[in-house]
Amino acid sequence: MPIIAGTTTAPPPQPPPAFGTPTATWYAPDGTIWPLTDPATGWKTLRDVVGLDTPPYQMTTDPHPRGGARVRHQQPQPRLITWPLLVRGRTSAEIESRWRALEDAITQTVDLGPGVLEVVRPGGGGARRISAHYQEGFEDDLKLPDKRLAVITFYCEDPFWYDPVPVTIYREHGTAVDFLASYPSVSSSQVLGATTLVNPGKVVAWPEWVITGPATQITATLVATGESWTLTPADVGGTLAAGDEVRISTDPPRVRYHPAAGPVEVWTEALDWPSAVLWGLPRGNSDVVFQVDGAAAGTSITLSFHPRYKTS
Repeated sequence: MPIIAGTTTAPPPQPPPAFGTPTATWYAPDGTIWPLTDPATGWKTLRDVVGLDTPPYQMTTDPHPRGGARVRHQQPQPRLITWPLLVRGRTSAEIESRWRALEDAITQTVDLGPGVLEVVRPGGGGARRISAHYQEGFEDDLKLPDKRLAVITFYCEDPFWYDPVPVTIYREHGTAVDFLASYPSVSSSQVLGATTLVNPGKVVAWPEWVITGPATQITATLVATGESWTLTPADVGGTLAAGDEVRISTDPPRVRYHPAAGPVEVWTEALDWPSAVLWGLPRGNSDVVFQVDGAAAGTSITLSFHPRYKTS
């Protein structure tokens, strides 16, 4: 009797879930890392998190003669995030150990400065972080032997989230060449002068600058506002030779000279105060002009910043 041999096919693979689960991590001031959404750790975040989206704004207004008002200024306010944490344990010793460890990791901001809260939303394109202080809430609201609940309030001085991966933009001195000459050539992105900088975030970013010599004077101007700052090493009796660096922080304002050899020096007075404005970089494209006197081979300007956002 003939036997009919058939073939079997494997079932089609299951499609990935349409909606993933957000994850969160707390980076304590002492450098330890605490997952907040992994139940395997013995604690988890509940669904009632509040304060992750657009921060509140305070309006400054002037009455309008025709009625109503005109908004003169909008000031973002510090952010408050409410974060409920449920802690479990199989024994009294286990739950007590977990509770105390978490309490120290979060409340140590009182003594050591802010920690960092990180949130990764599915489909959101990566992590976003925010600097946070413990304000209140690490108190058990359940009073059960195997469970404890803390409803924590984080106070965020800067209400905006930031991308942990910085954007770095580099410009260097280039030698002008004849446009009609085929080779060699230097692209516009490699020449100090007029250029366009791109901030992919949704709010103003505050860059850190690194200027590498040689140079005798450097001016950076934001074309849209006319704001600028000028650094003149001679104003502090210094020179910016080949290989030397000046590092400028815009938030908080800080200027430091890092020579190729020798100790770091404070060069705050090398800026053209009081007219100097250490401007922030607006969202989108910005036209900027770098004027560098005394530039030569090796002269460069690097700025780096973390894009910032209103929501996590």
